[in-house]
Amino acid sequence: MRIDLSVETPVSASPRARQLEALFDVPYRPVSRSEWHGSLDLDAEPWHVGLIVGPSGVGKTLLSQRLFGEARTYEWSGASVIDDFAPELSMEQIASACQAVGFNTIPAWLRPYAVLSNGEKFRVELARHLLSDADPIVVDEFSSVVDRQVAKIASHAVQKYVRRANRRFVAVACHYDIVDWLQPDWVFEPATWNVHRRPPQGRPSLECSITQEPYAIWRLFAPFHYLTSELNRAARCFVLWVGDQPAAFAGMLWRPHSGTRRIYGLSRLVTLPDWQGLGLAFVLSDRLAALYKAQGADYHTYPAHPSLIRSFDRSEVWQMVKRPGRYAQGSRMSATSSSGHFGGRPNAVFRYVGPAGDREESLRLLGELAGGASAGQRPRRPAQGIGRRSGRASLRTQ
Repeated sequence: MRIDLSVETPVSASPRARQLEALFDVPYRPVSRSEWHGSLDLDAEPWHVGLIVGPSGVGKTLLSQRLFGEARTYEWSGASVIDDFAPELSMEQIASACQAVGFNTIPAWLRPYAVLSNGEKFRVELARHLLSDADPIVVDEFSSVVDRQVAKIASHAVQKYVRRANRRFVAVACHYDIVDWLQPDWVFEPATWNVHRRPPQGRPSLECSITQEPYAIWRLFAPFHYLTSELNRAARCFVLWVGDQPAAFAGMLWRPHSGTRRIYGLSRLVTLPDWQGLGLAFVLSDRLAALYKAQGADYHTYPAHPSLIRSFDRSEVWQMVKRPGRYAQGSRMSATSSSGHFGGRPNAVFRYVGPAGDREESLRLLGELAGGASAGQRPRRPAQGIGRRSGRASLRTQ
């Protein structure tokens, strides 16, 4: 495509404008003109994700409009952000798009757009873009108003969704730090008229660690759990850290069993909003499950969120032992499907069947679990007022 683009704007003739020209020795011109000339062949190879990037004032928006048309904008007027999505979209479609971009805090779905944080606004706007029929989807000022960590994680989440859905997406941005996370098939820099093609290379790895924490840490994560802000006081609390920042939480409970098996259950699994979209909660859960297994304990999880159920079901290290059903009030889990007429919330039950972790690492992080050889024997648990356990499980997530 050959591009010859010229934009002219009349220059003010006010006394203040004349004073400015004299002050900075700017020659007088009746119009201000910007021009772009060159050829582009962005469709020379099939692509899913493109990036137009460079500093402000180089013509990114004008050129993206010339290439792909104007980026869509949306109005937000509903009582909640899910009410603002197109009426023909199903709740399943809306939920899938919101979860795909890391907008996973379910209570926030019920709030109006105006009260959301900048990061939440950015993600829910992305969800609306992804559910549009635009081809390609164009987002101007991509990630400009959010924290750079949020920008990177959201970039990774968007490109995964776009490639999986076989769509095309163009981000128009002024930050280069998203390149390795967005994984664009091409990068166009209007300032130099350079086009770089690059095959997807996988997102950068993160150095993570897991620690056991006192119960009080739950206050940081409670507002973002999709079901409840309550947590059993007997729960062991584990946090996954990225560097020195807390990112994900797991609350573990001993599950009494009539036989000789020692079963520990994942009671709560939460990722803070700024880190949603990388799968860190699953990294945390998988590692804890392996460390519990290292001491001969079974590790179960009981997800109710449809997205969590699907993710655990796709995993090779988790086995569904009860399909999604409902807890009847005061009774055992029903083996019926989630469409049954039982009270409570739909649940599935999964058992960890992956490899065991290192026993020494397990002892450092968990302490020694009780033997549990006889029915009803209660495992020991740490006192609730202790500080961070010296044991730390380190890992790299890709």
